[in-house]
Amino acid sequence: MATGNRASWQGDLSPISASDWNADFAAHLMARAGFGGTPADIARLTAMGPAAAVKSLVYFKPADAAHLPPYDESNIHEPGLEPFPESRPAATDLAKRTGMALGVKAKPTGNRRLQPVCDKFFYWLRASALETSRVGYWWANRMLNSKAPLQEKMALFWHGHFCSNEDKVRDYRKLLGQLRLFHRQGMGNFRDLTVAVAQDPGMLSFLDAGKNIKGAPNENFAREIMELFTMGVGNYTEKDVREGARAFTGWNFVDLKFVVNAEQHDAGPKTFLGQTGNFDGVNVIDIIMAQPATAKHVSGKIYRWFVRQDLDPSLQGKLGDKFRQGRYEIKPLLETIFLSKDFYSPASVATRIQSPIQLAVSTYRKMGLTAVPGVPDFNGATGALGQRLFAPPTVAGWPDGRSWITPGLLLERGNFARDVLFPDIAFIPGDRYGGGDIRPVSARIRDGADITTATAQPGDRVMAQSNANIDRDEDFNTRYGSYRGWQMAIERVKAIPRDTAQINLSAMLAAAGAKTTGEAVDHFITRFMRVPPGAAAKARMVAFLDNELGTTDLKAAESYMEQPLRMTLHLVMSQPEYQLD
Repeated sequence: MATGNRASWQGDLSPISASDWNADFAAHLMARAGFGGTPADIARLTAMGPAAAVKSLVYFKPADAAHLPPYDESNIHEPGLEPFPESRPAATDLAKRTGMALGVKAKPTGNRRLQPVCDKFFYWLRASALETSRVGYWWANRMLNSKAPLQEKMALFWHGHFCSNEDKVRDYRKLLGQLRLFHRQGMGNFRDLTVAVAQDPGMLSFLDAGKNIKGAPNENFAREIMELFTMGVGNYTEKDVREGARAFTGWNFVDLKFVVNAEQHDAGPKTFLGQTGNFDGVNVIDIIMAQPATAKHVSGKIYRWFVRQDLDPSLQGKLGDKFRQGRYEIKPLLETIFLSKDFYSPASVATRIQSPIQLAVSTYRKMGLTAVPGVPDFNGATGALGQRLFAPPTVAGWPDGRSWITPGLLLERGNFARDVLFPDIAFIPGDRYGGGDIRPVSARIRDGADITTATAQPGDRVMAQSNANIDRDEDFNTRYGSYRGWQMAIERVKAIPRDTAQINLSAMLAAAGAKTTGEAVDHFITRFMRVPPGAAAKARMVAFLDNELGTTDLKAAESYMEQPLRMTLHLVMSQPEYQLD
């Protein structure tokens, strides 16, 4: 498509006209406001025109997600696990002092009398991590099948904006609750969403709210709200951080419920961003929302997520003004962005490097799949590419743009494509096997070793029987606790289905009316790539398929062409251009 007449669209927030609307723009909208689509999806959006197409995505109805199944709980949590100790020593020390921890009584006498407590501690660590992986699969299937893809795309944005991770929270229920919050309020009002997140047990746990008390405020929460979630660096002082922290004192949670501990809240006067009063956390958030920097920072981050990394300061100022004047309503801001000429300018179209989650889900959608395959493992594959759900590396979330691509990661992306098209028959699911330190313990126990011998570190000398007897009198064995934790978790956490992708490229091409190898490659490029490869690369793909089939006629090769077609699609998906949307 010619782009010269669209060069002037860059930075222009005025709406695109119906006469400029085309299938390429519809595909661009589906890629950015969702996870791409099939030719039929794109044709449907093209026929609607720009205004109706954008409205259908932004102003979706609750019924658009009604067909999606609710999360299927493994029911692994027990009341005695709360409050979960910070560490194994904290759990066993509590049991020594009180005779009980994690809902488990210590043995009154006997060998390893605290072993059940140690086992239970590791059980919950393993079980929560495994269940979080299941939540990741459930969410990925929502991304794949939702009739409201922008709801999922916006939830993914907030997941990288209001960050928390399983390693720190160690409770899948809190992470699932946070995701449900993003689904419920992620397209509503930003002020209300910020208050809800600030009172969310997942975020309170992640940012150590329990340590933020009167007389000893913890500044983590207040700092991150200003620096990352709302205003951005440079728009507040260290005094504002300290005073803001005082306002949030006493905010905490009990299990899955937000509470305010009045005796731990500092109710005294505070001076925050130039205003003085007996502020609490909600007051502080409202003061933050009154700052122009908040609307500018957040709208700019939303723009970079959906459009492009390069954002002119003047355009960011316009977006911020609109967001603030619209009282932080998210849908009107998104509608303006998705209708704007800037969104469809050459600087914006097919210029973003797909994140790992976007790459995986859009690949599945373009293949026409209705379920995320279990082989390759979705969480493991996207994690190897740098983005595993519920595991952002820091409170700042994941880096974006060019950081997704290195020579090694580019190779890994090609391997992901190959693993989808040619599943690994030697695949070992990580949710059914413990880590490398567990397997030697398991093997030794199977061979008849006692716990002491089975849990000896590699290189340990074989102990004399007398020493082994003494060792059995210890309070607990941590390595055995880790082993038993895995066993108990795997017994109770439901398995992730390990089906492979149900792909039929032969049928896909027949439905598209492709008759020759050249038409087959053309269909793959059109369907799977936002940016076509160069003429020489395309010619090599056609020549490759010609050679594999021994003919240019698909009809003549229909009885054996599925594997060559998959090999050719792997070539398409390994192109540098495939990484763009």
